Amino acid sequence: MRSWGGRAMNHLSQSVLVLNRLWQAVNVCSARRAFILLYTGQACVVEGVGDSYQTFNFGQWCQTPLGRCSAETLSTVSLKIRIPKVIQVLFYDRFPKKEVKFTRQNVYERDRYTCQYCGELFESRHLNLDHVVPRDRGGVMQWENIVSSCLPCNSRKGNRTPPEAGMKLLHHPKRPRWRPSLHLTYHKISECSWRDFLDINAWNVEVGSE
Repeated sequence: MRSWGGRAMNHLSQSVLVLNRLWQAVNVCSARRAFILLYTGQACVVEGVGDSYQTFNFGQWCQTPLGRCSAETLSTVSLKIRIPKVIQVLFYDRFPKKEVKFTRQNVYERDRYTCQYCGELFESRHLNLDHVVPRDRGGVMQWENIVSSCLPCNSRKGNRTPPEAGMKLLHHPKRPRWRPSLHLTYHKISECSWRDFLDINAWNVEVGSE
């Protein structure tokens, strides 16, 4: 594989989403690793074309137009090539089966670092875990009964249920569907080309009337 110039080395640390053969997101790698997989024929680039996605091998990707992506391009004396956003590994169809661990950080991840009562976004140090059904009412410490709450809302709710406190949940708490091997902070999922492959909205189910 060609050697990239020193200036291009910074681009090689960019994150690239990795799909398995079944088009499921399974990992994130560096652009350097992605180019190695492409060059050795172990992966192809996944690129949105119109309303669908197409795949490109390394040779085909080298020939695709640069468009307006010059800031995300690697250059050598004889070649300019765009840094891919998504690649598909051609010979891997497995998917991690481990469940997401029930931890404070993962609850914040599931809830997008958003208080589930007031809807405001907070840093983790300004969030707390709230039992939707209080512990002394039989509420347990599990995905379906724990939400992220800012300190003021947590204090306002106190040892009451949301209806008793005159508060409404933004979303019903559920076990998340993302996998431990693809542990992505919501704030970092800014690349729109990833969103079709990441089930980041799977748990945003509105609370229904009971």
